[in-house]
Amino acid sequence: MLPQDTNILLSYINTKLRDEYGSLDALCDGLDADLEEVAGKLSGLGYAYDPDANQFKPE
Repeated sequence: MLPQDTNILLSYINTKLRDEYGSLDALCDGLDADLEEVAGKLSGLGYAYDPDANQFKPE
């Protein structure tokens, strides 16, 4: 289960991307998470996924 607090979610997702997953798609598949939901929550914080860096960065 993913953290519900969006600030913690950002840190959690970026850590998982850095340490365990090569892409956001792989992370969502591995954690059985909805990509659109994750991206939408983090977009609300002003972050967008950067596939070249494989992390969420400020928009």
